[in-house]
Amino acid sequence: MFETVLFPIERRNQGLDGAAEAIALAQDHAARLVLLPVLEPGEGASGPMWLTQAQLLQQTQARVERCGLPCEVLERQGSSAAEICALATELNVDVIVMGLRGLNPDQNQDSTVCRVIQHAPCPVWVVP
Repeated sequence: MFETVLFPIERRNQGLDGAAEAIALAQDHAARLVLLPVLEPGEGASGPMWLTQAQLLQQTQARVERCGLPCEVLERQGSSAAEICALATELNVDVIVMGLRGLNPDQNQDSTVCRVIQHAPCPVWVVP
């Protein structure tokens, strides 16, 4: 059912919230798992935000490797929601898995998750 699973690495939601779900989906469907760290405009690759992003990516990759699941990392820079949706279209992704930590989608319509849900070319699996 799922051939490609996209898991964006987001520092705002700590990135790891949905990792177990993304891994499980990829394993259950023998799917390709793509990890996507996105730097927002104005964030340099050497600034403190990048270190956090790099740490989250490293932790996520380690978790995936412990499960014996191959994954691919594609880095992007730009608006998170726009880059997530663009890559999902480009790769013909079957599902995007995102964590939703401490947000109420009804009250936070400008959050990355809400914007991805509104514009994604595929289903978005939201993990609380």
